[in-house]
Amino acid sequence: MATIFTKIIEGEIPSYKIAEDDNFIAFLDVNPNAKGHTLCVPKEEVDKIFDLGEHMYLQLMQFSRRVAKALEKTVPCNRVGMAVIGLEVPHVHVHLIPLNGMSDMDFSKKIEMSEDEFKNLAAEIHKKLD
Repeated sequence: MATIFTKIIEGEIPSYKIAEDDNFIAFLDVNPNAKGHTLCVPKEEVDKIFDLGEHMYLQLMQFSRRVAKALEKTVPCNRVGMAVIGLEVPHVHVHLIPLNGMSDMDFSKKIEMSEDEFKNLAAEIHKKLD
């Protein structure tokens, strides 16, 4: 059965897309820890990050870095944190979270944003991709 991320990749579920290439997609997390919380996901449905081939793993890190740099230029923060947990969706994904304090990495704390805020933010981050 396809994961929710595969359904997003295939366009069955809408998303606030930031970046996409042949192998990866980045979109805003709809249940964010902080404004700008982004997920970078390989299009290949693999459950665990260390089950990715070495080349794909390195490409995912390069893609995530590119997105993080654009995120950092868009959302005021002290730094962009990265987490790979993978328990909630069995499809590799890298969380990129703008951080101003340690509590921003607390996945039990969420913020709310309107649809317009999500759309505008995704467009802003996309414009700053190098």
